[in-house]
Amino acid sequence: MTATDPAGTTASAGTTGTPGTTGTRTAAEAMAAARDRLLALQAPEGWWKGELQTNVTMDAEDLLLREFLGIRTDADTREAARWIRSQQAPDGTWANFHDGPPDLSTTVEAYVALRLAGDEPDAAHMRRAAAFVRGEGGIPATRVFTRFWLAMFGQWPWDELPVVPPEMVFLPRWFPLNVYDFACWARQTIVPLTVVAAKRPVRPLPFELEELRSGRPVRRARRVLPGWEEAFGALDRVLHAYERRPLRGLRKAALRRAGEWIIARQEPDGSWGGIQPPWVYSLLALHLLGHGLDHPVVRRGLEGLERFTIRDAGGRRLEACQSPVWDTVLAMNALVDAGLPAGHQALEAAAEWVIGEEVQGPGDWSVRRPDLPPGGWSFEFDNDYYPDTDDTAEAVLALSRVDHPKAEPAIERGVRWMAGMVSRDGGFGAFDADNTRALCRRLPFCDFGEVIDPPSADVTAHVVEALSHRGMADSTLVKRAVVWLLKAQEDDGSWFGRWGANHVYGTGSVVPALVAAGVRTDRPAIRRAVRWLERHQREDGGWGEDLRSYRDPEWIGRGVSTASQTAWALLALLAAGERGPAVERGVRWLVEHQRPDGTWDEDHFTGTGFPGDFYINYHLYRLVFPLSALGRYVKETGS
Repeated sequence: MTATDPAGTTASAGTTGTPGTTGTRTAAEAMAAARDRLLALQAPEGWWKGELQTNVTMDAEDLLLREFLGIRTDADTREAARWIRSQQAPDGTWANFHDGPPDLSTTVEAYVALRLAGDEPDAAHMRRAAAFVRGEGGIPATRVFTRFWLAMFGQWPWDELPVVPPEMVFLPRWFPLNVYDFACWARQTIVPLTVVAAKRPVRPLPFELEELRSGRPVRRARRVLPGWEEAFGALDRVLHAYERRPLRGLRKAALRRAGEWIIARQEPDGSWGGIQPPWVYSLLALHLLGHGLDHPVVRRGLEGLERFTIRDAGGRRLEACQSPVWDTVLAMNALVDAGLPAGHQALEAAAEWVIGEEVQGPGDWSVRRPDLPPGGWSFEFDNDYYPDTDDTAEAVLALSRVDHPKAEPAIERGVRWMAGMVSRDGGFGAFDADNTRALCRRLPFCDFGEVIDPPSADVTAHVVEALSHRGMADSTLVKRAVVWLLKAQEDDGSWFGRWGANHVYGTGSVVPALVAAGVRTDRPAIRRAVRWLERHQREDGGWGEDLRSYRDPEWIGRGVSTASQTAWALLALLAAGERGPAVERGVRWLVEHQRPDGTWDEDHFTGTGFPGDFYINYHLYRLVFPLSALGRYVKETGS
């Protein structure tokens, strides 16, 4: 078997990384080495942050943004192109995750970026990429967002793109498909995109892309129900007709309102929501609305991108987001799991920093919960408009486990806010309550990424675990959430993982939460989950699940063993009271694959941005989760 075979379960399929010189280490020694490594990575201010690695569309779109604004430099282009080339597969394509299949849109965007860098179309690596693109249907077969970028440079007609009218900012909050029906990451992108689409700019590239065009017709698969395709097709035709002759006064007012909406949501670090898509589209929108490069909002936005830029021997690359709050609270919990005293100076410093990151003002979440007092934590350094229940749950858990005199009031506010974000069905989404209007997914321009934020098993589980730790296991709130989790269990005994790959993550999150909430380990739901994990343990002792499992069920629970996914499985098994061969083999895999410096290699992505479309390699996952698993194992066994 090979590592790309979904049925591959043998050790010969390969493992992530090479075993270090740790063959004689005990689990306790491996835990101590990982703990020391994590402590050494703490910033002087108290936080931790690992690289958040995604795919080369971040770097390609950064060059396209700079080309559009007229600020692209030779140095930036050269270094970004070096990184993009380094990520190209031998067949000339680019994937959305390590060892993943070729992705058409990612390959097109990377190709255009390399053309900007001066790579000639007759170069061997460019010919291979272009041949793949043509074979897949060419530019017409790419996703809508890729064709928006190409339209801005005259490589795709604006008339052949779905219409996204800025007038939608006037839709009341009760009206279907208003901006607050979309998830926070989607609405932050859609509002500026309406400005770009209304302005229809064209700034030609210094080259054409004829080599990427295919003569064969393209038929796109649409995720629609019978009848919806016709309905939205008719709506799109009406909007195209309106776009040719919009009501002048209404259009002007809509553009002004959209611009105000965008400016009001810029964060102190210059970002929008701390993530790349709304950031670049907001800069484009404000530029098209007449804000020059010297405008404070635009200048701050461009300067803020520098903090998201990594420069090293591999070249120049951008993080799609940064995860210091998430990384810090996970690190705190891992260190406590590993036996670090609650009053240790590293934990005190981390708690001080986390308390300072509490969100104390309203945000877009207030639209559906206007009477809920603010509180909680967001993912990033600066993202006060969008705290999330997932980070808040882990922060509440972390702060509850350390000694800090200012922690309790922040915890109480976080618990109150988090509890107030429960959805009507008893589950928890990440950023909004009751953000479940599935109609949003069926709009013509929504062909990439999840655009709503319904409750998910992993987020609900983290909330349940945190609230149970706070003594709320018997509350109606937690009991309803537990019922939600039990109903969400898959027929095979696993749980779907929204924000991590995939069923291993979901199951690894839910089982400890259910046990913390008082569900007995002999209950059928727990036993079924244990059996699922045992069935999917690889012969090498580890666990892995390929990201293709989001689209292809054959990959569910199957993939190359990774440190983080092995740790997730162990956390569930340990919580379920298991101490048998599966646990021993999993622990042995972690010990044997630990690097001499105390961490683990993990090239494969195990984080999820948009299931099926966008994935993340959290570079700290390979350390914090194995440390937690080893810490809990050592505590239980003493070895």
